Amino acid sequence: MKKIINFVKTESVLTISVLLAAVSCFAVPPDSEYAGYIDVKVISLLFSLMAVMAGFQSMFVFRRIGRALLSKTKNTVELAAVLVMLCFFSSMFVTNDVALITFVPFAAELFMMCGKRKQLLVTVVLQTIAANLGSMLIPPGNPQNLYLYSVSGMSMAEFVSVMLPFSALSFALLCISLIFVKKEPTELPEQKEVYPAVNRKRLIMYILLFAVCLCAVLKLIPHYLSFAAVAVCLALFDRRIFARIDYGLLLTFAALFVLVGNLARIPAVYGFVSSLTESHPFAVSVGASQVISNVPAALLISGFTENYTEILKGVNIGGLGTLIASMASLISYKLYVRTEGAEKGRYMAVFTLLNVVFLAALCVLNMILH
Repeated sequence: MKKIINFVKTESVLTISVLLAAVSCFAVPPDSEYAGYIDVKVISLLFSLMAVMAGFQSMFVFRRIGRALLSKTKNTVELAAVLVMLCFFSSMFVTNDVALITFVPFAAELFMMCGKRKQLLVTVVLQTIAANLGSMLIPPGNPQNLYLYSVSGMSMAEFVSVMLPFSALSFALLCISLIFVKKEPTELPEQKEVYPAVNRKRLIMYILLFAVCLCAVLKLIPHYLSFAAVAVCLALFDRRIFARIDYGLLLTFAALFVLVGNLARIPAVYGFVSSLTESHPFAVSVGASQVISNVPAALLISGFTENYTEILKGVNIGGLGTLIASMASLISYKLYVRTEGAEKGRYMAVFTLLNVVFLAALCVLNMILH
């Protein structure tokens, strides 16, 4: 029983998604149409990208890059700026949750080492916002982008043109927000070799696999080719990476596909939700993200309207706000509270304040551009 309770706490979104999908099956009994619910392309692309990112993480690639960039910092503002921008730019390619899993513990380690623990809280909040907003620019940045890019039929140029103004404003706001970090001198200790030597053959393999995945995302090659390449290479050369893939996220997507497919076949539900989303897709996307997080919101809302541009903007901007608006935010919170002297109440206050400010600013920009 204890294991079940711990699983539910750890995989709350997966648990809720599966339960809702199961309940929906009573309203729409399983039949031949179920086979068309799950978007195999999205699932295979997610699997491939997560596997490659797990491979890079196993070699501490991102931490090595971060340590090299941080070697020139002289004060807490510069230190925070590098850590925040690492999350902003890396999240575009490695996803927001991977960026935070990599660089939040790294930030804690560095601020502790230089004796500036009090500056960590604001830095982690800004890292979280940076990862959520940096990841929205291109499809590989987060799961909802990859899904909406796949189902909408947008070209890469169209996708980027939609999100670029919001990314640009986000970058500017993050730069301004660094004023909340108190400027104090820092002296990082000499780097000690704590990482195992890089296996060059493995590194080259993952670089090539990442290039293959990007080609699949860009629709230059079929998605099943990238899936096959990743699966075969892992099976032959690095089987342990299979255990590091987030299968919970893949199962969450599958459950939500079933839920959305069933809801779309219930006339009363479909009529009400589709009328609401057709008239206010952006507002509904932002609002739904605050309650169920932006990945499930993207899948649910896209089942009732084809205004993918507004959904795309809404669920990405909607990742700001509450702690559960983006699962990546929950990840960084859990990582922060594990640190020595963590201030949970103050973290929530600062997190909420900055998130609301960023959310309001980006919503205003959307009104201006609309």
